[in-house]
Amino acid sequence: MAGIGTASLHLRAALRLVRRYGLSPRRALEPLDERLVFVIGCPRSGTTFLAGAIGSLAGFVDLGEVAPLKAAIPALHRLPEDEAARRIRGILAVTRRLGLVGGRRAVEQTPETAFVAAAAGAAFPQAGLVHIVRDGRDVVCSLLDRGWLRAGRGGGDDAGLPYGAEARFWVEPGREGDFSAASDARRAAWAWRRYVSAARSAPAGRVHEVRYELLSSNPAAVAADLAEFLGAPADRLADALRGAHGASVGRWRRDLTADELAEIETECGELLATLGYLR
Repeated sequence: MAGIGTASLHLRAALRLVRRYGLSPRRALEPLDERLVFVIGCPRSGTTFLAGAIGSLAGFVDLGEVAPLKAAIPALHRLPEDEAARRIRGILAVTRRLGLVGGRRAVEQTPETAFVAAAAGAAFPQAGLVHIVRDGRDVVCSLLDRGWLRAGRGGGDDAGLPYGAEARFWVEPGREGDFSAASDARRAAWAWRRYVSAARSAPAGRVHEVRYELLSSNPAAVAADLAEFLGAPADRLADALRGAHGASVGRWRRDLTADELAEIETECGELLATLGYLR
């Protein structure tokens, strides 16, 4: 988005941060911390919860999904890495300055950043990327509930990106028609496969993977490893992660039909198996 559209998105993002963290002109003068945290993963995998937990720690700030960045990612995805990195850095500098979050470590949680993870890492060499992975079958259940990819769904998200069955930028070239014609369940499985594959292809050593299932069953274990990766206090992070719950783990067993499961396994069975979800 360009012109007034981009300005409006920046203003909305800044106002949300000011409302959440308060108005402090002093913070506007603080040097920006280069150690950002990018929480990535397929939508409905726990990105919001995980980013909020990290952002609740002293010295951190949860930016939420930065709408100007989310709106730009379809175009950033097509750019050379160095140019995409420059633009990512600029967008987040504006968000942090206008939002008056000062020198605290920013946590950005736009799932689509998975598709520009290398550029995000190049933009902020001291940043850490945290990829949260959830069983794709449970993700499909949640995406079906939300209806964001449902055929005939109108409207769009806060970044102005449309809902419905139309092919997104992450659909493989030449397969746009297949995506639009697929069932809702297969379309959701397609999204999970593409987001997870993109995140797992990020530069080695820059990404720390968290499993949603372990997070909900053993938050202390997740906190210990994640705290070491981020350089954060493990005990406080463990406290923040204890809000996770496992009630939705394995919901696919009761919520999906045999036909839906067959379509999901056709679309992403290989990745489910690679990650140990399908045996």
